Amino acid sequence: MRSGPLAATSLFGYATRLRSLPLVKKSTFPTPQDAEAAFYEALEAAELEAMMEVWAEDEEIVCVHPGGARLAGYDQVRSSWAQIFGSGQRLKIHVSDQVVLSGMMLAIHSVHENILVQGESRARPPVAVTNVYLRTGNGWRMILHHGSPAPQAPRAPAESPKILH
Repeated sequence: MRSGPLAATSLFGYATRLRSLPLVKKSTFPTPQDAEAAFYEALEAAELEAMMEVWAEDEEIVCVHPGGARLAGYDQVRSSWAQIFGSGQRLKIHVSDQVVLSGMMLAIHSVHENILVQGESRARPPVAVTNVYLRTGNGWRMILHHGSPAPQAPRAPAESPKILH
């Protein structure tokens, strides 16, 4: 075994090459719905590895958390989820109002996330979310998650105005 600066350089080179190798995914998601279910299970469990199992390993993936900046690339997306999960908040999410557009290679899911934070008595306002999944050689993977605060539904007036023509 070598010691000294050359050994450190060799180890650094090995680590760099190892990072550039694609990670082997343990899970295969046969449908976009399976990938989405795994996404929300990982989110509720605050499990980083399970979350990143859903994402494609690509520098073109994008994630926008509500009110947040656009994050592009595997490392930025992973780092953002690590920070969220590290906060200690536990979430319960009910998905509603799902609209699905699906093709052979791409699926787009538009949903409302109804989020309840553990310890809070009321649910937060819904989040309008777009999740995009790509069919890969290893099943369906998320390539985009974009969440925005959903506008509040307009309230009906107490009494409808009478309009005469």
